[in-house]
Amino acid sequence: MIKFTPILLAIVYAFVMYRFSVWKTLRDLDSRSSVLADPALKRMLDRIAQALDVPRIRVHLYEIAPVNGLAAPDGRIFITRGFYDLFRKGEVTDEELASVIAHELGHVALGHSRRRMIDFSGQNAIRVGLSMVLGRFIPGIGPWLANMLTSMLAARLSRSDEYEADEYAAALLTKAGMGVAPQVSMFTKLETHVGGMASGTPAWLMSHPKTDDRIKAITKHAERWDT
Repeated sequence: MIKFTPILLAIVYAFVMYRFSVWKTLRDLDSRSSVLADPALKRMLDRIAQALDVPRIRVHLYEIAPVNGLAAPDGRIFITRGFYDLFRKGEVTDEELASVIAHELGHVALGHSRRRMIDFSGQNAIRVGLSMVLGRFIPGIGPWLANMLTSMLAARLSRSDEYEADEYAAALLTKAGMGVAPQVSMFTKLETHVGGMASGTPAWLMSHPKTDDRIKAITKHAERWDT
């Protein structure tokens, strides 16, 4: 029984962390956000809603400065204040912002939002379990190795989710009559406002694919659909 203790502890830890992470995330979003009601965006959101055959798309404004969009575990879509301010200043078009919303809708539709919370908790559990086990056989370096392995796993899963959400968004924007051009131009602008992936970071440790790779993948999808 003793030899299975690290595994049991890791499972319990994963469940507790999952529940806590969901609760903490939703509490923060509830306290710092409101429904985004912008007539200038309504036309774009109505086009997306029509393409999805739903009555409307509801987007929430998350009151934080960083430029980002996100999908909550409960399926809500958020645009940060920093992102919305770029739109209001004319630095981002309505179609480009719609491409971000379509991407986040992809995360929801494909189950990424909820799975990410589970993955995060599971990765922490794996990290704890590996640290316990490897620490016995490789004192000192064991916890470092466990952290490296789980970081690689997390990055790989995250990159896969981003590519899938990009493809979903490309298909949705094409169906809505906007095409993938807003998606491509938005990625280019994000390089400026958010910053590209650090050139010195190994690809296998990046949580998001490189911008050039994402644009190439989106372009290939569009070419395939046009043929």
